[in-house]
Amino acid sequence: MIRVAFIDDHESVRLGLEAACTRTGRMQVVFSGETVSAYLEVRATSLRHPADVVVLDLTLGDGATVTENVTRLVHDGSPVIIHSVADRPAAVREALVTGAAGVVSKASRTDDVIAAIMTVAGGEPLDNVEWASAIDGDRAFADAQLSARERDVLRLYAAGLPLKTVAERLGIAYSTAKENITRVRVKYVEVGRPAPTKVDLLRRAMEDGLVAEESGGL
Repeated sequence: MIRVAFIDDHESVRLGLEAACTRTGRMQVVFSGETVSAYLEVRATSLRHPADVVVLDLTLGDGATVTENVTRLVHDGSPVIIHSVADRPAAVREALVTGAAGVVSKASRTDDVIAAIMTVAGGEPLDNVEWASAIDGDRAFADAQLSARERDVLRLYAAGLPLKTVAERLGIAYSTAKENITRVRVKYVEVGRPAPTKVDLLRRAMEDGLVAEESGGL
């Protein structure tokens, strides 16, 4: 049985999806509620294991940000599917960057949502139009406007090399390499993609295709 949690502040949406899950005979709804906090409270007291998949509304009424919600759920051990009208590319991109497994539009048929749950529960990537649109349509995501030198420094530094080694490999002073990393961080902040740690820089470098996902031994 695939253990599913639904977090949405629209009861009618949850009831429809719960009924669809029941009809499959292959899914068990372990939680249905309005906030991530409510789910995690139930999780701490009643559920031995995290849900196999959490279906999460992009925007909830409790004021929590999508980054906070996705981070808490992923940290708890559940893959997250964003269930959204998908008309807010920046928020969708934020959810994906934070670790959501994919996006399903609320305009999709219920069968499509069920299929997405099965896909993610099986460990497969959820690749769909909403995902591509959220990234491609968000210019801030696509272009932090790094210079050629900044990209070179970031590529090596994010891949795991100490900054001193980066400077030596590029034939520049350590202070120059450090200044480049500082400018890179500033530029990412300016486009809404902060990277305060080296791990964050690795994520940004992977998102921009500067470092392969298997690279980056931090």
